[in-house]
Amino acid sequence: MSRTKRITLGIAAGALALGAGMGVTGMATAATTPSPSATSSTDAGTAPADHAGKSGGHGHGRDGGQIASQLATKLGVDEAKVTEALKAFREANKPATPPAEGSEGTKPDRTAQEAALAKSLATALGVDEAKVTSALEEIRTAGKAERAAALKTRLDKAVSDGKLTQAEADAVTKAVEAGVIGGGGER
Repeated sequence: MSRTKRITLGIAAGALALGAGMGVTGMATAATTPSPSATSSTDAGTAPADHAGKSGGHGHGRDGGQIASQLATKLGVDEAKVTEALKAFREANKPATPPAEGSEGTKPDRTAQEAALAKSLATALGVDEAKVTSALEEIRTAGKAERAAALKTRLDKAVSDGKLTQAEADAVTKAVEAGVIGGGGER
């Protein structure tokens, strides 16, 4: 591969990783980070707790209102109750202190966080926990599919614009799917 192509691929992969990674990171922290709205999902690139609620900031493809609406529909409960339950969960699970700058710290156990979200929502909404878990999983899966389709569209455009070769676009897709770079791969 020529140096120019390697540089182009590196830049493209970096840009995609940054954009996609921001979305994954934002969703992964959404359930425990206060925001004007709410989110929850488990993209094994984003967990059910992932979509529990953000609409701005680092890559929040879904706002809390949309998540609350989707959960309300799937669970057959009032959207306002879901919004309040998500907000209460975020508040109850807000970190006591922000992580020290530059420190990796320990990341929360995503599986435990997802289970805690499902249990909290089930209790607050009077719905079976298994039904909540299933609804969160469906939302996560749909979000993951949306992100994959958006990435494919962007890569197809980069190829048609001559910015990437098809082989480079395929490599980026493979890296995302493998979780090497952000954007929807399993972790």
